[in-house]
Amino acid sequence: MTRRKELYKEATELTVVKDIRVRFNETDPLGIVWHGYYITYFEDGREAFGRHHGISYLDVNDEGFTTPIVKSICEHKLSLRYGDVARIETTIVDTPAAKMIFRYTIFDANNEIACTGETVQVFLDKNGELMLTNPPFYEEWKKKVGLI
Repeated sequence: MTRRKELYKEATELTVVKDIRVRFNETDPLGIVWHGYYITYFEDGREAFGRHHGISYLDVNDEGFTTPIVKSICEHKLSLRYGDVARIETTIVDTPAAKMIFRYTIFDANNEIACTGETVQVFLDKNGELMLTNPPFYEEWKKKVGLI
C-alpha cells in the first residue's frame, strides 16, 4: 500500500445510508434535477452521518469549532428526476490531517450510480483560526468509532 493510500484509507464501516425524494423545486422545466442540488444532497447525507455517529454540526459547534467546506467534487453519471427516490451513501475517509473528508454515492431507483462526490472540511476554532492538528474532541470521537 502506498503512503498516500495509507493516509487516506476509506473507513467503510462508517457509512450512513439515507433515502431522499426529489422535490419539484429541485428540477428544471424538463423535470431533471438541476446539477447544483446534488451538493445539497451531499449535505443531507453528511447531516444524517453526523446525527447517526454523534459528530453533527451542532456537536462540533458545542465544542467551539466550525467545519467549513474548502473543497467539493461532484461527478454526474445519470440524471435524477422529479419524484425519484434516490439513496445517498455517505462515508467518512480516515485521515491523520486536521480535516474531515466525506465521500458520497447517490443511487437512482434502479440502484444505478447517479452521482459521486467528495467534500473536505477543515476545523476553525471560535476565533476563526485554522486548526493545524485535530481538535481533542475529534481525536476522542475517532477513537470511539474505531478510526484510531
